[in-house]
Amino acid sequence: MGNIVDIAKRWEGGESVGEKLKKAFAKKEPIKYKLLMANYKIKGLVSRIGIQLERMKERDRVLFERVVDALISKDTTRATMLANEIAEIRKAVKQLTVVQIALEQISMRIETVVLMGEAFVQLAPVIGVVRELRGLVRGIMPEFSYEMIELEENLREVVTESGEGLSVGFTEATYSSPEARKILEEARIVAEQRMKESFPELPSVSTTESKAETKVS
Repeated sequence: MGNIVDIAKRWEGGESVGEKLKKAFAKKEPIKYKLLMANYKIKGLVSRIGIQLERMKERDRVLFERVVDALISKDTTRATMLANEIAEIRKAVKQLTVVQIALEQISMRIETVVLMGEAFVQLAPVIGVVRELRGLVRGIMPEFSYEMIELEENLREVVTESGEGLSVGFTEATYSSPEARKILEEARIVAEQRMKESFPELPSVSTTESKAETKVS
């Protein structure tokens, strides 16, 4: 029996078809596992960002009511101070919303790659997006920034192991590719729309002040 296997190996050039399939499967399985784990991490980040966004929205609601009360009391100094705080919160909310939406897009792309079992080159632009998102969360939720460094490294490892990394090269052009910019731009557009739908427009403190001065004169 052993001689027959040896003859088959020599006939096929060294390895049997079965051995080649086993090696191919063994090579792909760890990559699939790493992708699934990366996607699990992404979904966890999206969920935690959602919790943080709800907290920030609640804080915004409380401050907005205080601004209205301050304006009714004609305390424009306090109203201005509170309005500035709301502006900072909304700026952070918008940044986190962009991160959340972009991560959701990345998750869908990973799920497509896992389902197809190929097209790993589609992940290359995603690596650039993760790097960009890391900069957005650094000043708001620093712990997320460290997790995204790990996520970026995991995805780069997957692309490299799949063989696509050889053609991609991971240059700066990879990170700022048109496709990566498109993902970020779409996330920003959706985030802007969500901001308009979720937050009431702040009353103009300066306009209220001018009206009060006109009545006094």
